[in-house]
Amino acid sequence: MSRTPTIVAGAAETIGVTDAPRRHLALIAAIWLGGSAWYVAWVAGAPLGPAAIAYLALPLGSVVGALSVRGLIRSVSLDPVARRFWRQMLVSFALLAVGYSMLAVAAFADTSVLPTMPVPAAVVIAGAFGAAMWAVARVPLGISSRTERQKQWLDRAIAFLGCGTVLFTFGLGPMINAPEPWSTQTLVLISLSFLLSIGGITKVSYIGNGPVDRVAIRLVGLTGLIGAAVALLAVLGGYDSSVPAQAVVMPIAPLLAVVAVRRQRVSTGARPRRANTWLPYLAVAAVDVPLLAQLPGHTMTVTGRLVIGAAVLVNALVAVRQFFAMRENSRLLREKRASEERLRHEVTHDGLTGLANRGLFRERLAATLYAGEATVLLVDLDDFKTVNDSLGHEVGDHLLIAVAETLRAATGPDGLPVRLAGDEFAVLIDDPAVDGEALAERVLDAFSGPMSEHQLLVHASIGVASAAAGTALDTVLRDADVAMYAAKQRGKANYVRYHGGMELPVVGHARLGGELRRGLDAGEFFVVYQPIIELATGRVVGVEALVRWQHPTRGLVSPAEFIPAAEGTGLIVPLGRFVMRETCRQTAAWLAEFGPDALHKAGPNVSVRQLHDPDFLDDVRRILDETGLPAERVVLELTESAVLRGPQVLSTLHRLHEMGIRLALDDFGTGESSLSLLRAFPASIVKLDKSFVDGIEIGQEGTAEAAARQAVARAVIQMAGALGLDTVAEGIENQEQADRLQTLGYTLGQGYHLARPMPAEDFTRLLARQTGVAAAA
Repeated sequence: MSRTPTIVAGAAETIGVTDAPRRHLALIAAIWLGGSAWYVAWVAGAPLGPAAIAYLALPLGSVVGALSVRGLIRSVSLDPVARRFWRQMLVSFALLAVGYSMLAVAAFADTSVLPTMPVPAAVVIAGAFGAAMWAVARVPLGISSRTERQKQWLDRAIAFLGCGTVLFTFGLGPMINAPEPWSTQTLVLISLSFLLSIGGITKVSYIGNGPVDRVAIRLVGLTGLIGAAVALLAVLGGYDSSVPAQAVVMPIAPLLAVVAVRRQRVSTGARPRRANTWLPYLAVAAVDVPLLAQLPGHTMTVTGRLVIGAAVLVNALVAVRQFFAMRENSRLLREKRASEERLRHEVTHDGLTGLANRGLFRERLAATLYAGEATVLLVDLDDFKTVNDSLGHEVGDHLLIAVAETLRAATGPDGLPVRLAGDEFAVLIDDPAVDGEALAERVLDAFSGPMSEHQLLVHASIGVASAAAGTALDTVLRDADVAMYAAKQRGKANYVRYHGGMELPVVGHARLGGELRRGLDAGEFFVVYQPIIELATGRVVGVEALVRWQHPTRGLVSPAEFIPAAEGTGLIVPLGRFVMRETCRQTAAWLAEFGPDALHKAGPNVSVRQLHDPDFLDDVRRILDETGLPAERVVLELTESAVLRGPQVLSTLHRLHEMGIRLALDDFGTGESSLSLLRAFPASIVKLDKSFVDGIEIGQEGTAEAAARQAVARAVIQMAGALGLDTVAEGIENQEQADRLQTLGYTLGQGYHLARPMPAEDFTRLLARQTGVAAAA
């Protein structure tokens, strides 16, 4: 309950602040309209009171102007420079109200149309003009260059003298030389208003943008022109002009001031503007007008008149010429600035997506870390290479553009989206209030639907890392990269925030890559051979070649550990080349020793990185030529994921097939497109994955699951038979599984129950025994 009055009071205060400018504008407009209506009635011969009533409009308007400025200062948070300007304007309007109130009192005491201005009133009004001129003069122009300041003072001097000449010729001069002289007080105040007008015009013309609103200060400067209008009335109407001047013309000054206050209230100062440079040229041309006006009043020869006219014309043409030169220079300067901005944008932004590039990202990140906390989201697209390989780079580029737009929309004002390279993006967050994990979730949600004109589905892995002020730039980038790698290990469409120690597995992975290189050079890798057995006879018909690593300190390293490291570092290419050369050499040796019927096929595994290697086909041809192994004896074993890598891989596989090399689809049945692969992939053999062999035997627990596996195994053998493909069942662990697979139609098998992977020497003895048995039979 205690909060309710506070809320109501606050709302009332807000309403008051909002309504105040409208109320002041309505009051000053009513005063001006009232004075104008009174003057119309006075001219029409139906005066509503004495002429002194005209002298009430300006002091009343000045009071409203002062209240409006006071409300602005109290209710709006202003820049110190703007606050100083409006405080001085408050003093100016307060003095105007006092000075012209004193004049109004004198008007009611004097029955004449033009009362004598009291000296104290003139002093106070002069102080008001002085305060206004001082306020305008102190508004900064934002020019720091000494050369620019000198040039500006020269331009302003030209403009001041040109405008002053025109005003003096047609306003103040005729008042000074009038048959009925005007009072000194009036002439001084008119002169001060001229100075305010000319000074305001020349100053405002050079204000580009700043804490005091450009339009507001221009309106304040225009109030000085009211003096010029009063002087013109005095020249045209004599003493009688004082009534319309006081009732109609002079109240326009506080009206302009109230409008200026309203403009300052709504000003944002967000749009910089170039200062005007045309004023000196206009002033030069304006000086010709008073000069021409002197000709009718002086006696001179026709030649003299022609000389003056020609001089005026040349002066005007020079001013016009300079004006056009100035416009051309301004255009060239704008084009130069636009070109610089365009070049700067090209240097700091990605040409394809329009996002900030790596250079700008590092620059902004360094600045953010210098000032405070920063958070980085490292966004890496999953399987983007598949899109490029299967659909082409043009489709890939369209997808990257769509990803960039999606990332920009998902990030919004909370961060800077960046394309680092290829399919790697980032988001920089410099606001500690923005939650990096929440933004990562937004990005993943935005990536959940199809993108680009091709309606492709893309996933991303995101690493999130934060760092305090003073942290090294490369440290936070490394942390985000480690977190992104961890997100990829968890599967597609994931994000992970970095925590201390997370980099240890990554460092170990990198270190393992270095040891792989050393191990290859040191000959620490060797090949073991797992027999492929004919289930009915137990005879060896083929062999799968598997690589092993005998580390000097760690002993035998598991392939599950070093194969991913080899894939990630690219060392799988030389490692695979070694396995293929050793397999072909050893197979050729066995065939030479035991005859052509001893071994039908030798199968080294091939990775997708090898298939993308441009030298892969030449390496295979060279190895076959070096070892003398017939191409039809080689079976290259590939996983479904490797085959699904686009047209380049399929082209390589077809060329291998044309060479006579047979291709085996390993781990068949575990992929997403196993059946469709067989239409485009020139396979000769399919290998039933171990997951369909485990538990296939009837009679053990889980018979329903065993029946399901049997159904899959039966479907695979039937499909292979229909397509003319050989089949091999992998992972046979016991005799029951071998019997069940044989019952289902499988003739070849592989697994620990049949034979474990063995060194070449053991396999040689196995072939020797098999050859001896065959000879004895």
